[in-house]
Formats: sequence, C-alpha cells, structure tokens
Amino acid sequence: MATVINMPRLSDTMEEGVVASWLKKVGDKVEEGDILAEIETDKATMEFESFHEGTLLHIGVNEGEGAPVDTLLAIIGDEGEDFSSLLNQSSSEEPKKEEAKESKKEESTSNNSSVSIPEGVQVVTMPRLSDTMAEGTVASWLKNVGDKVEEGDILAEIETDKATMEFESFYEGTLLYIGINEGESAPVDSLLAIIGAEGTDVSAVIEAHKNGGLATANPSEEKATESKPTEKATQETVANTTTSNSGGRIFASPLAKKIAKDKGINLADVKGSGENGRIVKKDVENYTPAAKTEASAPVSQSTSTPTAVTSFAIAGEERTEEVKNSQMRKAIARSLGNSKFSAPHFYLNIEVDMDNAIASRKTINAIPDVKVSFNDMVVKACAMALRKHPQVNTSWTDNTTKFHSHIHVGVAVAVDEGLVVPVVKHTDAMTLTQIGASVKDLAGKARSKKIKPDEMQGSTFTVSNLGMFGIESFTSIINQPNSAILSVGAIVQKPVVKDGQIVVGNTMMLTLACDHRTVDGAVGAQFLQTLKTFIENPVTMLV
Repeated sequence: MATVINMPRLSDTMEEGVVASWLKKVGDKVEEGDILAEIETDKATMEFESFHEGTLLHIGVNEGEGAPVDTLLAIIGDEGEDFSSLLNQSSSEEPKKEEAKESKKEESTSNNSSVSIPEGVQVVTMPRLSDTMAEGTVASWLKNVGDKVEEGDILAEIETDKATMEFESFYEGTLLYIGINEGESAPVDSLLAIIGAEGTDVSAVIEAHKNGGLATANPSEEKATESKPTEKATQETVANTTTSNSGGRIFASPLAKKIAKDKGINLADVKGSGENGRIVKKDVENYTPAAKTEASAPVSQSTSTPTAVTSFAIAGEERTEEVKNSQMRKAIARSLGNSKFSAPHFYLNIEVDMDNAIASRKTINAIPDVKVSFNDMVVKACAMALRKHPQVNTSWTDNTTKFHSHIHVGVAVAVDEGLVVPVVKHTDAMTLTQIGASVKDLAGKARSKKIKPDEMQGSTFTVSNLGMFGIESFTSIINQPNSAILSVGAIVQKPVVKDGQIVVGNTMMLTLACDHRTVDGAVGAQFLQTLKTFIENPVTMLV
C-alpha cells in the first residue's frame, strides 16, 4: 500500500523546506533508513531518511524548489502501484492545511503580541522528527539547566512513534529552561526548552507559552525561580540514576537505561564504550557486577520451648508503582480500542482433528535441515482458504469494501512492551518451509526491536496463536483494517469418537473473529470449514 511522505519539519522554527538534492529517483528501491533527500531548512541543510521501504513512485518537490511543511514530498509503495488517488487527496487537503496554518498563526500572534522575547533568547519546541509524529517523549536529556550549549550539540533523545532519535541544537548559549522532563510526553510544538544568555529572565516567555495554549508537560508545576532553576531537574536525574556517584552526568542510550532498570543495574557502575563514554546496549548486557560480600548477622537459636500462638498479624508493605506508557503501548491501545469499539465483532468456533497434521509434520521434519511448526501449517491453510473465500480477505471503508487480490497474513508476536504483528507477504505463494523461515526471521526482529515499519504493514488477515502457552480457546480483537482474525489454541489429547468407537485423539480449537460489516456468519462458517479441511488433510496444501 502506497505511503505519502510529507515535507518534514526538521527544525523547531522551520515553516518551509527546499530540496537541495534527491538521493533517490523515481523507480528506485528504498529501504528503511536510506537517505531520500537533502533538505535545506531555515538553519541548515540536513539529510532526510525514509521510515518506509518500497519503490519511490512519485516526487512532489523537485530539486531547488521549496514547499511548506506537511505538503506532499514523495510517495513510496509497491512497484507499478496506482497512487493517483493519493495525489488527488493531497491536492484537495492543501487549501485546508494552509487555512489552518493561517488561523493558528493569527491565534499565536494575538496570544503573544504583548510579550517581547529578550534579545538572544531562543525558544525550542518539540520537533516533528517523522512525517507521522503527533507527540514525542523525552527519553533523556543530554544537557542540564545551566549547561553551555554549542550549535550542533545533542540536547535530548526523543522517542517518536517510530524510533528514538537524537535532537541537536541549532543555537548556542546556556540552557535556561527545560519544559518537558525525562519520560514525559507532549504534542509537537509544545515548549521543549529555552536557550539564551546566562542569567536571562525567561519567566515571561514561559508564561506566554502556557497562556497561548502551548502548555508544557507540567502545567501544574510552579514557575521556577531564578535562584534555583535546576532543582527539579536534578532531583529527577538522581531518581533515574543518570548521575554518577561523584555527581557527574552519565550519558546512556534509552535502550541501555531500560535494560539497566529491568536488570537492576546502577548505570554509575557501568563503563560506556560509546562516544564520549556514552553507555550503550552492549555495555549493560556485558556488565558483570563485582563480587560483594556482606557480613551476615549471627543467628541465635532459642532453646526454650515454643509457646502456642494465639494471634498474629501479617506485616507487609503496600506499594503501587506507576510505569509510564511507552509509545508502542499507546499505539496498541489506540488501535485495539478503535477496532473493538468501531467494528461489530462476532465469533465462530470449530474443533479440528490434528492426528493427520501431527503425523505429516513428523514426516516433513524428518527431512534434513527442514523444520515446520503447527503454526506454519495453520498460516499456510489460512492463506489457501482466503483464496477460496475472498470475502474474508477484505477491508471496510465508509464508502467501499476493498477486496484484496494479494494475501498477506499477519502473525501476532508478543514482545516485552506489548504485541506486534509482522506480515508474511504473498503467503499463499509460499511453501511451508518458506513460511516457517519468514515467520521465524520476522519474530526474531520483532523481539530484538530491529523490525522495520514496512514489515508490520499491509496485512489482509491475522493469525494469533497462544497454544504454546497451554491456552485451549480464546477470542482476539480484529487487527484493522483486516476483516477477520484467527485465534489458535493448544493441541489437546482427549477421548474422541471415530468410526463409532471412543479412542484417544488430538484436537485443536480455532476461533474466528469477524467484522460483521464485511463478513456474514455463513461466509465465516464456510471459511472455517475450508480451513478445517486443509489442516486435517495437510497433503492438500502440497498440491
């Protein structure tokens, strides 16, 4: 599916960008992380990398030309894909964006017209570091209030909806104010920091931003006095173990901090191997604490006869810990909430005889260098059943139902922070071993946080398997814009009736959740019957 790339706002004051040069041309393949173009902002010429992969289908701004932020810069998608509707949509939205910008500009002017910014003071707002970013989380500050800042210094690490990125300063001076503390989130354009000459009073500027609707992440926080501008920041820094025992700042990546917190490692004890001694992931993972001996208090043993216990009370600490929701957790909550509350779900259950599947898998895995799981067999069977029941391979929109000719099966994978759904593209054309290798590769990338956004997009159907956890039956929430999701339970050995006799058999429960807007009950039932036939007779999937 084609993706629109808009002109990014690469600095906090950027309103328009000029494409200095394109490093890709129409028709070129684009990988995530490739540099698409060099864009000249109001402060510098910067490289703009792609967060998507595919083919560069369209360039909206030619070299040497300028365009406002949020206007169409490029379109990336599948080779030969029709993207004309995106061009029409972009052109129709342009007047609305301009009107909104003018309105916002007039409002900002009216709110702040009475406030004069002291000479040399620069207001830094939350940047939009990706084309879809709506809010950012400050993962860590690399400067404290009172620190000297040079142009090009890294001010903070900011977590977007796609990645954690370093944000550099375009100004030099002293960091006078921090508006968003570590671990806190705020919308794009919120007050992030103020830089200026040491000792400058910026209280009026802070107040103006609050009154103008650009509230900081702590609107209830009292205005800092000039005598103690760093008190709160210092307290939070100590709480997050980002200062050493000697009081110096410890530089560590967000991932390194998270791993250290999970393992209970004090970052002050870890030696960093990164630039300027910065602690990175491998430093924490390879850290071995020095042996510590603690004197054990002697245990006295009583020789008296124990007396009967007449009453007792359990003493224990009551404690509740609040953990900041990550951007991934928020995205999962939004997606599943929207699906559950907007799509009318209904559920169908069917029990599958797995005796033939068990025997077939044993035969297949006897072949050298071949490994096929039951999940691989289910994914393959789903792809083939979707080909016979195209109504299930659809997506709902307000005006149309989209019938997909391609079959891309998403496979739900649990990770530390939640759930991701890597997508096996063109699943129906793949063999069992190819599906197995693809699922294993994508799941590994997901768990190590190396999976690309494009590898989690474009599914037309989803499979969620909790059988390995012993769950016999469950229901899932549809992964929109899919019309259905299959929940796969554990294989259970139990008495079954075959040829009029009670024998020991192996069965598995499947539950299909359907969006009633696109899939009717009879259609879902027919799909499950076909799926059951494929799974119970694996040989049919090989012809």
